[in-house]
Amino acid sequence: MSDFPSRRIAVLISGSGTNLQALIDAQKTPALPHAEIVLVFSNRKAAFGLTRAAQTQPPIPTGYLALQPYLKANPGKTRDDYDAEVARRILEVRPDLIVLAGWMHVFAEGFLDLVGQANGGKGVPVINLHPALPGAFDGTNAIERAYEAFQKGEIEHSGVMVHRVVKDVDRGEPLVVREVPLTKGEALDDFANRLHAVEWEIIVQATKQILDEVLPVPVS
Repeated sequence: MSDFPSRRIAVLISGSGTNLQALIDAQKTPALPHAEIVLVFSNRKAAFGLTRAAQTQPPIPTGYLALQPYLKANPGKTRDDYDAEVARRILEVRPDLIVLAGWMHVFAEGFLDLVGQANGGKGVPVINLHPALPGAFDGTNAIERAYEAFQKGEIEHSGVMVHRVVKDVDRGEPLVVREVPLTKGEALDDFANRLHAVEWEIIVQATKQILDEVLPVPVS
């Protein structure tokens, strides 16, 4: 099995990269066997996740492209053109899987169409981590919205999921779902910290699940 190729992961981030760190720590371990992060890409230049990647031993290659600077430098180009350019840059590293780990930009058809045509027409799967349960609190600020709903007595628990990325925001097939209860009197930051700890677990689980589908490791 020593000649089995590494399963290649591209991770897209926008912020501090704590979910990225969970993947970094898991690569090439029993949690993510024969898996290697080959690119960390951000739409924010100051994202600390880029530093995490650069400081990993050996360093993980990084990339960066922000929407507004791209549009300013390319008059006449659109948001869809930006999405397509991001896709092209990601596909250059020939990933077996693309993981959105705190990527704060909604991709449209320009990205998904190119990714879906890659790999000889088989496409490259794209998964996303979202801090809410399926069908609840789609989009941004999901943690804060769930916390507020709990304060109003509308819900008793929230949760996290990793799902396949489709054109409808946060509506792709759920892969791993975990409920996280809310507690009376708990501060928002404390709830968020508990929820993030669950995120670090399930992003690794879902990444392994999809890699095992597209490039299973032979049984020795």
